[in-house]
Amino acid sequence: MSEKTTALVTGANKGIGYEIAAGLGALGLRVGVGARDEQRREDAVEKLRAAGVDAFGVPLDVSDDASVAAAAASLDRLDVLVNNAGITGGTPQDPTTVDLDLLRTVLETNVFGVIRTTNALLPLLRRSPAPRIVNLSSSVGSLARQVAGQAGPVAIGYSPSKTYLNAVTLQYVRELEGTNIKINLACPGYVATDLNGHRGHRTPQEGAATAIRLATLPDDGPTGGFFDDAGPIPW
Repeated sequence: MSEKTTALVTGANKGIGYEIAAGLGALGLRVGVGARDEQRREDAVEKLRAAGVDAFGVPLDVSDDASVAAAAASLDRLDVLVNNAGITGGTPQDPTTVDLDLLRTVLETNVFGVIRTTNALLPLLRRSPAPRIVNLSSSVGSLARQVAGQAGPVAIGYSPSKTYLNAVTLQYVRELEGTNIKINLACPGYVATDLNGHRGHRTPQEGAATAIRLATLPDDGPTGGFFDDAGPIPW
């Protein structure tokens, strides 16, 4: 069994997920690169190792029960779980014309995938001396910002999926109260990635910063919070 602090980042073969893996690796953690595509996963691991990161690949499709179970069985230790994998579902996403199958697809990855992965890995996390869970959310999931007209374009699949994820995270916080597991939500900001056609104004490295901080919180750090680089985000 590895004695080195170990993290798993889902959707880590590119973009924000890759930079979270790189940042955690630079801090000395052993990092699992969770990704569906074998070649992209292997390429990411090779690139991370070339940069000095103790990285290894984890075949993982968060929308598939068998894949998640196999990923959990492949690990002998886990201290940090970063649920980064997510999809937008594409456009348009107008409430009056949306295809319900699009909603189901988005929720399967962005919400059910987080629950599926977290539950499969909780037994390992419970054995860690300082377990941390970080769920990648978005300011578009903030109801307060939506009411204020500050939450981006109409997107009935993606935006509510992040609101749902926020609520789900708080349910975990309530159940895990009294344990040493800290679980928080990170908003990366509007990052230029494949997810948005590289329209964002922030770099993936900038977008990874909050998740890295929350993944390495000290024992007196917060739990049950929703943060971006500037601090807490209104719910």
